[in-house]
Amino acid sequence: MGIAPHIARLRAFVGHELLLLPSSAVLPVDGAGRVLLAWHTGATDGWSTVGGAVDPGESPAEAAIREAREEIGTEIRLGPLLDVLGGPDYEVTYLNGDRTAYVCAVYEATIVDGTPAPADGELSKVAWFSREELRTVPLSRFARALLTATGYLSSS
Repeated sequence: MGIAPHIARLRAFVGHELLLLPSSAVLPVDGAGRVLLAWHTGATDGWSTVGGAVDPGESPAEAAIREAREEIGTEIRLGPLLDVLGGPDYEVTYLNGDRTAYVCAVYEATIVDGTPAPADGELSKVAWFSREELRTVPLSRFARALLTATGYLSSS
């Protein structure tokens, strides 16, 4: 979807300065235990997670469900809240120079309707990865930190 209207209004005042934003990430898991990751359009640093900023008046869980619908075109059922993460590994500098530090609620999920595919222009591809494959594919710094913190990727 691009930048949310409330964030665009903030950016009009602060420019590219670092914004701290609440967010949600979704880790859809299939019956074989594989996790779905996304490649963001224009990204060069690797696979990332499905998710994004929490909108005003929205809970992190509601944001997770909305982001999955928008980004991968599916309906999901949220599983457990795995962690709430933040810090330097969750800072992102976008291609336009905007800097954002996310505090991210991470949910496991199951796809209950639809086939995951890039749906809104933010993603160029999606793919399922086993825990073994996660050790060898290129991951964004954000995704690597998140997958390590939640136990999907071993830190060794």
